[in-house]
Amino acid sequence: MNIAMRHALPMLEIDVLKTFVAIAETGNFTTAAEAVYRTPSAVSMQIKKLEDLLGCALFLRDARSVSLTPKGEVLLGFARRMLALNNEAVTRFLMPDMQGVVRLGAPEDLGERILPDVLKRFGETFPNVTVDVMIGQSNVMRKRVEERRMDIVIYNSFPSETLREGEVLMQERLVWVGRRCGTAHLREPLPVSMWEDGCVWRADAIDKLTKAGRAHRVAFLSAHTTGQKAAILADLAVAPLPRYLVQGDLVELGPLEGLPGLGTYNIGIQMIEDASAPVLAVAEHVRAACLALV
Repeated sequence: MNIAMRHALPMLEIDVLKTFVAIAETGNFTTAAEAVYRTPSAVSMQIKKLEDLLGCALFLRDARSVSLTPKGEVLLGFARRMLALNNEAVTRFLMPDMQGVVRLGAPEDLGERILPDVLKRFGETFPNVTVDVMIGQSNVMRKRVEERRMDIVIYNSFPSETLREGEVLMQERLVWVGRRCGTAHLREPLPVSMWEDGCVWRADAIDKLTKAGRAHRVAFLSAHTTGQKAAILADLAVAPLPRYLVQGDLVELGPLEGLPGLGTYNIGIQMIEDASAPVLAVAEHVRAACLALV
């Protein structure tokens, strides 16, 4: 009986993936080489071997910068997840008996979307570390970190904001949301459901409406996404929300409905200076959770 011989698939090396991600994020081989402590020629050789291994071009190169090809974009998602999983696995074995308390903050939408997975996996990895969670506005909690009243915060911000500290992990789209077959977007002035002052989504939405010359009024005020959704589902108002929240009887609205397009916003983390090992471990779990969403 003949048995078909199967060749083992080649393995992707973590160090090479780290270099690949550095180039993708910096758009420059020289800058990436500095980030991974290698020479530019060594970095170029790593990428050539990776492209030969996968049988495709990963970068488009020109005189000034490099950009990802479509297949490079696909690999970037895998590479980020593999690096995050590698870090989580190594951390579990190198710091299994870590103890302490970590004060973690997040806005409500991220608390609902990211924290369950982060807290579950972190608790399984470090059962002797207590994580105290606070839900609130991003700007308020970032200030708490600066004042050392909080150890780490996951925050929302707009790309145009200049932040002294912080690390951007991913971007999300902000869109206008209304009820399916609703009429709130047809009313004048436009009834809008908003958060309180200080919310980055509110500031962007009001700015875009004002520039578009669309009259509007705040018809519903809530600091919680559940309140925003309730106003939309009752067809009392429209609201600016992250694209991922559009589901069920919620629909995305745009120029066809007379509403200006909204931009993207950043999701990032900020830690206190001289962060302890438990804080750094929480940050690694947050990074892994965000990368899994990309």
